[in-house]
Amino acid sequence: MKLTRILLASLLAGTTFAAAAQPVTFAGIMELSGSGATPGTNFNNGVKLAVKEINAAGGILGRQIDYQPVDTQTNPAVAKALAQKAVDDHAYVVLGPVHSGSMLVTMSETRRAETTNFTGGEAASITQQGNPYVFRSSFTQLTSMPKVARYIKDTVKAKSVAVMYTNNDYGKGGHDAMLKALEAQGIKVAIDIPTDPLQVDFSAAVLKIKQTEADALFLYTLEEESARALRELRKQGYAKPVIGETTAVSQKTIELAGDAANGMLGHVGLTVDAPEARIKAFGEKFQAEYKYKSEHNGMKGYITVYVVKAITERIGKFDSKALAQALHGAKISAAQNPGVLMDLSFDQNGDLDRESFLIRVDQGKQQVIGTLPAMAAK
Repeated sequence: MKLTRILLASLLAGTTFAAAAQPVTFAGIMELSGSGATPGTNFNNGVKLAVKEINAAGGILGRQIDYQPVDTQTNPAVAKALAQKAVDDHAYVVLGPVHSGSMLVTMSETRRAETTNFTGGEAASITQQGNPYVFRSSFTQLTSMPKVARYIKDTVKAKSVAVMYTNNDYGKGGHDAMLKALEAQGIKVAIDIPTDPLQVDFSAAVLKIKQTEADALFLYTLEEESARALRELRKQGYAKPVIGETTAVSQKTIELAGDAANGMLGHVGLTVDAPEARIKAFGEKFQAEYKYKSEHNGMKGYITVYVVKAITERIGKFDSKALAQALHGAKISAAQNPGVLMDLSFDQNGDLDRESFLIRVDQGKQQVIGTLPAMAAK
């Protein structure tokens, strides 16, 4: 009888250990093709790098991360179906979509399942709908645009600007937020030009801008379009300041635009060229892993996984609903959690706050010319 009890206890212990050792599923709903392939692929690579590091160090609470990304094709309908599958498969957390348009149609699925969902999308409307399971890996446009408008007024000294933006959910959200921010600073909009995703020819748009009396251009387009616009601006001899935000001054844009990007000014939430030791180390690891320089989306993907790790270890269990509850109002220290790279916090809407950077493009690199404090620090 005693031997039977011992064997039974051993069997139960083995079963418990096996259950505890089961991988935890992180679902990746990523734009790996289509117009969003650049941000989606970079975000995905950042996630994969973080997962590799965490698994090599023993995982989260003793469990390995099982991360299997799927491609939305930058199609909101496909993204919605993939989100449905992710929650049906009981993913602990859903990462993506990165594009605002897809996120706006998929986040109802993760809300239905009470599954924590991170996005790289910047459209302000994402976190204005009261969804308690949605969190950003980037600034909302309502946070970033006032910073840019103040920069245009105080540093560029522009009294009027031309505005060029991508005519999709991402672009329109930033456009609307920027017009309000410019008005608050007393800056006139001389011309307002929408452009199409994947637009190739910017000659007419640039000609219209040159014909205005605007003191500067604010460019809010996706990476490929930004590069094409910058090359056209250079071709037509546009000599006034060009100011961008995030995508328009990303490393990918700089690489695609070549010399035409030099001299551009902008505000970025993240840059591997920031003068921070942890960020520099990340940049070196990313370069070694993927053989190219990370831009902001690679950093966002990487940081997001470490945010999930930090809060999961804080609550001491794998419970997606509890994870979301703990993220609201959470502050995470980079000194205690180096993978998040910079001190950061989340408000009750799921919006992210941390320091950000002003940059000038010089010789193909983002040169940091200023650091702006977190909004909560003001």
